[in-house]
Amino acid sequence: MEEENSENSNGTVDTGKAEGSVWLMKCPLVISKSWQARASSSDPQPLAKVVLSLDPLRPDDSSAVQFTMEMNGSDVGPRSYSLNMFKDFVPMCIFAESNPGKVSVEGKVEHKFDMKPHNENFEEYGRLCRERTNKSMIKNRQIQVIDNDRGVHMRPMPGLVGLGANAKEKRKAAPVKPPEMKRTRRDRGELEDIMFKLFERKPNWALKQLVQETDQPAQFLKEILNELCVYNKRGTNQGTYELKPEYKKAVDNTGGD
Repeated sequence: MEEENSENSNGTVDTGKAEGSVWLMKCPLVISKSWQARASSSDPQPLAKVVLSLDPLRPDDSSAVQFTMEMNGSDVGPRSYSLNMFKDFVPMCIFAESNPGKVSVEGKVEHKFDMKPHNENFEEYGRLCRERTNKSMIKNRQIQVIDNDRGVHMRPMPGLVGLGANAKEKRKAAPVKPPEMKRTRRDRGELEDIMFKLFERKPNWALKQLVQETDQPAQFLKEILNELCVYNKRGTNQGTYELKPEYKKAVDNTGGD
């Protein structure tokens, strides 16, 4: 009887907080890793402080409302960030799962934010991004020793010994197609940093070139490009991607040092 009640409880969803308001925020990778490390520690200090600024003379003007976030701690890079708020997004709810497997609704997403450093912090943030990009682009090579091979892969194929040049020509006429290697997706934040680094080298890239440079799946790369870039359908740069104006300004500011 107890086992049956346990199974029924695992199949239910706690909706006590379903009507609560939740904010959804996209933050840089360096902030996310710092918060995860501090959340697992016993430090009771708050992670950050959100500041709301508004103009009382323009209460109905949405552009007069500004959100900023001030970080606590010295290991998160820039201390001050701007929060760009979006209201035009697909309705979403936040779900959570506790250790026993209980699922609950934590609330509905009321606001969605993009977290970006202030203009005066672009230089410091750009330095952190370049350091992380350089580390992610270092490929660790591995050497595997084959035991008891006895030179099997170096032996001539049966039937080709003593047949002369004709056999070699027939063998060259049917080359074996190498198997296609499956590309592994990088962390989204690291890939964005790599993309900014590439657009510092030159302003326009074709999709095929970016796939070769980043070694990423083309479909995954297109998702990033749709957020960061515009696609040139005509003109001298037809068929290439270039950064959106707001990201071009960020790259120019961070590339100055």
